Formats: sequence, C-alpha cells, structure tokens
Amino acid sequence: MTMEATRYDDGTISYPGHPRSRNGAEPVGTIDLSEYTAEVVTWTTSTATPPGVREPNHLAIVEFDVGEVVEDGDETSVRALVQLTDGDVETGDEVEPVYTEELREPGAGIREPASQDWDGYRFEPV
Repeated sequence: MTMEATRYDDGTISYPGHPRSRNGAEPVGTIDLSEYTAEVVTWTTSTATPPGVREPNHLAIVEFDVGEVVEDGDETSVRALVQLTDGDVETGDEVEPVYTEELREPGAGIREPASQDWDGYRFEPV
C-alpha cells in the first residue's frame, strides 16, 4: 500500500494529487510518502467521532521533507492530515507511517459496509 503524492513539473508536490499544481503545472511523477518520516506541525484530539471511527481520534498535520531541491534552491516538502496511533505527541515530534488494515469499523453507521472498508496509515512517534 502506498501513500502517493504527486510531483509537478514546477517542482511542487501535492498530497493528495491533483490534475494540476496550484501554479497550473502538469504532473510528472509520484512519490510514496509511506517511505518517509514526517514532523508534526500541529495536532488535535477529536472526542466526537463519526460512527465507526475510534474515539478518541488523534489527528495531526504533518510535514514530509522529501529532500528534493526545486528551482529556488529550497528543499521540497508536503503536508498531510493524518491519523495518529495515539495522542502522545507534541509539535515538532518525528512520526512514521504504520500500515493499518482497518481505519474505521466497516459495519458501523448507515452506509453499505463495503463502502466503509478503508485501509491506510496511522502515524506513530519515532
């Protein structure tokens, strides 16, 4: 399972990917963010979650430094909203992706269970 970000011909990276970058550039490739660690930019805990989502649900905005250099000499980074394995994090902590087969309980809620069968990544402190 990959956590695929899109690289554009202007050097920017987006997660999730879009048909064009925010500057209108064309996609030229992808980067698997699951191969990188990230830094917690900010985080929160939700105690009122939708049906099937664990409670409490720890969330963070994290920043991946993918180590590529763009035209202005700066290294490229990309941010993502992610679920954490637990709430024991602080801003600035390094986290890594951990594959999870079930991000929510497929049988909970009013939707067809098959449409709620989501796998993906949670992030844990390094």
